[in-house]
Amino acid sequence: MGIDALDGRLLELLAEEPRIGVLEASRRLGVARGTVQARLDRLRAGGVIRGFGPDVDPAALGYPVTAFATLEIKQGEGAQVRAHLARVPEVLELHTTTGEGDMLCRLVARSNADLQRVIDLVVGYEGIVRASTAIVMENPVPLRIIPLVRQAASDRG
Repeated sequence: MGIDALDGRLLELLAEEPRIGVLEASRRLGVARGTVQARLDRLRAGGVIRGFGPDVDPAALGYPVTAFATLEIKQGEGAQVRAHLARVPEVLELHTTTGEGDMLCRLVARSNADLQRVIDLVVGYEGIVRASTAIVMENPVPLRIIPLVRQAASDRG
């Protein structure tokens, strides 16, 4: 699904002010309320907008350590490993990958020592053959979508 300039402006506004109402968004964008609602409905239905939940900082919850673990898994164990990792609260994301490993997961922990507990919990499943972990030192470019939104919107005019 592509987006146009109005979709891009709407997404930027929602990123800046996630609690803005449809009426206020329509006023700020200079379009009818129904237009904003229709755009929101289309963007949600198309999977562009995945949710409106709060953006929670794990560090503020007491999990200031972030790490990435590359996992090598036994052939044919993918579904079981995914189910195992989904039960570990400190696993924030999981991606299947090509290259050196089979999966890449983002983990959080309360401390470097606690990270060992989390890693032990992750690799404690027999379907995981090997893990390689890298601790995040700094996050100079946090997850961002708006530059991509701007580019996608400008691609369609």
